[in-house]
Amino acid sequence: MRRSQRLAGICTPLIGLGGVFVAIIINRSWWSITDNAISDLGRVSLPYNWIMNISLIIAALLGIYYATALFEGMNNIGKLGIGIFIMGLAFLGLIGIFPEGTGPHYHVSVGFFVSCSVGMLIAGIGFYIEGDKPFGSFTTLLFIIGWLLAFLAMRRFRGVAIPEFIGIFIIVGWHYMLYVKIQKEKT
Repeated sequence: MRRSQRLAGICTPLIGLGGVFVAIIINRSWWSITDNAISDLGRVSLPYNWIMNISLIIAALLGIYYATALFEGMNNIGKLGIGIFIMGLAFLGLIGIFPEGTGPHYHVSVGFFVSCSVGMLIAGIGFYIEGDKPFGSFTTLLFIIGWLLAFLAMRRFRGVAIPEFIGIFIIVGWHYMLYVKIQKEKT
């Protein structure tokens, strides 16, 4: 893994979430975590929608650049999982290109959450098969907990921002755990 890819891996979630949090601050007069979706912050015709949308596009590009290095040394199942995860990152960029209020938005948004989480799960199965049972089990547990909590939050709140944040923080948490695991193995 190149140094620039490691840096991209560190920065990707910070840039994506940074744009979301700046958009929340700008729109705090009307946006609510319990009543809205994260995508409401980037919807068509909203002033400053570009703040979140551009950050998602940049995060997606950096994330894809980083994730391509994850193919090194993985078995075929792990590579399949990382490939699906990369597809999820492409959907993340498409959320910025097709914000709420455009026809494809719903599909690319669902594509992001499903592809990233399923890719994460399949990569975890790959690690398990390779013999890294603790990380494979950890990944499976994160996947189950994330979907269970998101489902429960969807039943509890009118908006979907809380289930979305649950999914995002599960994915980001797994990403950084994988990052640390890879860096420890390299040393």
